[in-house]
Amino acid sequence: MIREYGPERHGGQGLDPHQYESGDRTILALLAETVAADQTDLVATWRADAYEVWSRRGMIRFKRYAGDDGALSFKIVEQLGENPVANQDPFIVSTIEDELDAARLSGNPTGDANRAYFEPHVLSHPYAYERIAQLFDSPRAPDLVVSPKAYAYGLQPGQHGALDVVQCRAPLVFAGPGVRAGVFQLSARHVDIAPTIASMMRFPKIAGLDASGTAAQVYLKRQDGNPLSEIIDSQSEPPTRVYLILLDGLSHSELRYQLDSNRAAIPNLAGLVERGAMLSHGSIVNFPSITWPSHSTIMTGAWCGHHDVVNPTFHLREHRETVPIQGNIFEMERYLNRDVETLYEAFKRVHGQSAITASIHEPQGRGADHAVFERRIVGDKARLKTLTQTMSNDISPRWMADDLPAMRREEVVDIRGMAQVINLFDHCAADAPMFVAHEFVLTDGAGHDYGPHHDGLREALYRTDRRIGAVLDIFRQRGLLESTLFVVSSDHGMAAQRVELKANPTCEPARIGIQGVFAEPMIYLRDLRVEIERARDLRSVSVTVFDNDHLPDGEHPALAGVRVTLYGRGDAVLAEATTPDSGRIAFATPADLSDAEMTLRAEHSTFNRRTLRLDGTQTLPDIRKTLYRNLA
Repeated sequence: MIREYGPERHGGQGLDPHQYESGDRTILALLAETVAADQTDLVATWRADAYEVWSRRGMIRFKRYAGDDGALSFKIVEQLGENPVANQDPFIVSTIEDELDAARLSGNPTGDANRAYFEPHVLSHPYAYERIAQLFDSPRAPDLVVSPKAYAYGLQPGQHGALDVVQCRAPLVFAGPGVRAGVFQLSARHVDIAPTIASMMRFPKIAGLDASGTAAQVYLKRQDGNPLSEIIDSQSEPPTRVYLILLDGLSHSELRYQLDSNRAAIPNLAGLVERGAMLSHGSIVNFPSITWPSHSTIMTGAWCGHHDVVNPTFHLREHRETVPIQGNIFEMERYLNRDVETLYEAFKRVHGQSAITASIHEPQGRGADHAVFERRIVGDKARLKTLTQTMSNDISPRWMADDLPAMRREEVVDIRGMAQVINLFDHCAADAPMFVAHEFVLTDGAGHDYGPHHDGLREALYRTDRRIGAVLDIFRQRGLLESTLFVVSSDHGMAAQRVELKANPTCEPARIGIQGVFAEPMIYLRDLRVEIERARDLRSVSVTVFDNDHLPDGEHPALAGVRVTLYGRGDAVLAEATTPDSGRIAFATPADLSDAEMTLRAEHSTFNRRTLRLDGTQTLPDIRKTLYRNLA
């Protein structure tokens, strides 16, 4: 048996009937009416009873289903033109050679991988149905989410965030006890990392929820992924601890290139690969493929629609509050859903509260004893400060020579991270941490500032490899190297950008007057809820206007200051008024006009307009006809 499985927790995400007008206008703004039309790959939403994916080449509506065993399946219920996410192959465009070929097939031939620009038809969108649907499980999800073309997002030479395979593929390596060594071609996702670690550590299963929200025996409280059984050696001794290395923003194709062509420059990463299991095509990350939600997915084994950190900036409708979680950085773990479990928490659940866990600049640190982003420090703070100062000269002169002071700051962050590692392990002595997640940020900064395959990015990778070598030396000196599982990954890929476009398609609808919160790549619309009550004698009508976003108690507040105009035949103005604090006004209506012949328009400077007939039907733009009139 299967059941239809729409959004798990309704809280205003997607488009409800009061948002169809503004939602359709926004889709047209992104795909038909502005410069964004040439920069947008996809626009996705949830509406009525299905998920929608819109593009200039075609659209689909699809439904999600869950089986008794928790397995997910998907069915297309409407299609016009091409299915824009039909190709979900996770194994294409995985090397630099592939990227150069994809650029050629896009009509952008180049011999420079740092200027390889891809059109959507040469890429895939792995697990597109699952990754789009999961996002709208969270009440913090947007009304619409935009996936720009791979090269059309911002002023930096490298960027990420989209649904395409290049921006959504990260490297993945496991090395140490419990690992079957070799190179494996697996269709892996980042939600599989945490359960794989738990399985290798021989954690007991617990009663929790699987990917379909169904009760199941799982390794973590909410587990959307599965252990990568092909790389697990269940006959060997399990590891005693885990060290998770996250090379922020490093593309899988760049790591493969270095391993194949310049192994001597990254001896420490190469050594982990040689004695471990490397996934030949990496792992597909969360959507959106952006730092804060992706890290929380790695740490929980749950997609962002379930852990609720849906974007670096998200909007809390009920509080009218926009939370820039990545901008704030500190004390942000409270935004992680309590119904998911982090690896830090899982290690303590299994090994007791005395088991030490640490987050070294990892963006998700809930449950970690040491987590500087949460202002928790294990060890001598004075010594930590001294170590940081002592090590602070180990910064490449290139960054300032290239007039990139932000890169210098990024390297300072990694130096501070190394000081934390040294101080932490010295403080813990024989009682070494059981789980550490260590974020290295330099590769992400370089990927943005130089591009995904530039010499500047490569210098950042080489310098990071030396720091990884210092971490390995700490384990070697303490006799912990052979008993520790090392996991290497990143939070997303990186794609070269056409910086001359100055592209930011998500914000284009605002330029034509759409009202909302624009938190790239997400759009939260600000809409009016209009309720019409006809008098029994059909001689008058009362209209009440509310904010379509509810308050914490679930109520929609009435709105004052909304201009409501009643039109008759030929757009003749029959009456107009402005709502008082009650949000309610009334009009007399002529006896010779039917409800279908009279139209209301509600307008407010900070909300999107609403237009509907007195019979309740809406006057909507025909976006199917506008976008696809020329499609066979």
